[in-house]
Amino acid sequence: MNNTPFSPSERTRYSRQFALPNVGLAGQEKLKFAKVLCIGAGGLGSPVLFYLAAAGVGTLGIVDEDTVELSNLQRQILYTTKDLAQGKAATAKDRLLELNPHVHIIAHPVRLTQDNALEILQDYDIVVDGTDNFYTHYLINDACFHLKKPLVYASIAQFEGHCSVFNINEGPCYRCLYAAPPPEGLIPNCAEGGVFGVLPGLVGTIQGIEVIKLILDLGQSLVGRLLTINTLGMQFQEWPIQRDPKCRLCAEHQAFETLPHHMPAACTPLNVPEITVSEFATLKKQGAQYILLDVREDYEYAICNLGGKRIPLSQLPQQLAFLDKNALYIVHCKVGARSSKAVKMMQEHGFSDVKNMRGGILAWAKEIDPKMARY
Repeated sequence: MNNTPFSPSERTRYSRQFALPNVGLAGQEKLKFAKVLCIGAGGLGSPVLFYLAAAGVGTLGIVDEDTVELSNLQRQILYTTKDLAQGKAATAKDRLLELNPHVHIIAHPVRLTQDNALEILQDYDIVVDGTDNFYTHYLINDACFHLKKPLVYASIAQFEGHCSVFNINEGPCYRCLYAAPPPEGLIPNCAEGGVFGVLPGLVGTIQGIEVIKLILDLGQSLVGRLLTINTLGMQFQEWPIQRDPKCRLCAEHQAFETLPHHMPAACTPLNVPEITVSEFATLKKQGAQYILLDVREDYEYAICNLGGKRIPLSQLPQQLAFLDKNALYIVHCKVGARSSKAVKMMQEHGFSDVKNMRGGILAWAKEIDPKMARY
């Protein structure tokens, strides 16, 4: 082994992998020269990045523009309390280098967009989707398809997760599985629906396994299969995925630039009257008459609130009869989705002046009161 590209320290570090008959020296060299991009350094990205760095994947890219928040620490194991308010990409880089100084880490502290996706992805061999919204799932898939990059995909919600591999060996792409986003509000995001903290650790680890198998050309990947996991019943199921003969990528080969890479209408708040947090702050200073309606849950209100009247969205239909239909209502939730539904409901029941506070209480915390607790 004296002529290998490994230092004495690396030979000891990876000795358990050298011992594997299907890995050995040749396989470890493949790992060392592989380049993997992880988009999202949160719940899924944390275990993926930890295990790929530990395994000796030579170059790891991290795309994430967010900063570490206290509510992240329940599941995003790359970070600790001392990292609060720090950028995730840079913090993750430092943490991974502490784990394995032999790997090369590239931090991309930006939001992935149609304008930068192809440029960022082009230098990597495999892409991992660790994001949590449909808009970015489609963007990553489409960029990988056009660059001919394997995509290791996963998604989590509450107690369930699923994982697959797209865009290789004439297999299906993400659009073959989901031709269009689901209707707005059908699937709550992690911020509103919650997530079992251990779940992303399990699903992200599966993503890491799939990445290493692709690098080593080892075993059977999840191409053409969707693995679903229900942690409450500890049930693992597998569903076949076929190429969609009507897929705008696999069948129609639409150009990347012509695909819908803006936020799909199905993923945006309902078309209701809105007020920005700065406009609401001005309204408060002016002493205007209004009713602030908070449609979040008890535990959310306890974390942070603006002192409004609290009626959870689920209870609002039963409470509408007790509210003044002629008053001005400013309705808010955490990020604006639930409150937009509340506004729509109130309009349909004859309330004449109702506005959704755009971005919810998190927008207030970010733009008006930075000291307010976030979750």
